[in-house]
Amino acid sequence: MELNTAAEHWQAGDAVFADIRDPQSFAMGHIPGAQRIDNSNLGVFLESVDKNAPIIVVCYHGISSQGAAEYIAAQGFTNVSSMNGGFTAWSMSYPEHVNKE
Repeated sequence: MELNTAAEHWQAGDAVFADIRDPQSFAMGHIPGAQRIDNSNLGVFLESVDKNAPIIVVCYHGISSQGAAEYIAAQGFTNVSSMNGGFTAWSMSYPEHVNKE
């Protein structure tokens, strides 16, 4: 998914952002409202999200998220995308929309 399209979904509040980066990177900055997922909480995430909800998977540069998006889609989710450019592109394009813990 193109970065600007992901940003439109974020502004509309109509998509779930799933961030697969490590905990330290997520704490240093993430898309507001994004959920950090990894192997330890993936099952809970998959059970808690509507299978028809738009899910946008985010990683560092938009490469690892492609495989994660494919995996989530294979679990029966109908609208899963990987965000092109990842969090790096987001933070450069929308620095005002980055949360830090």
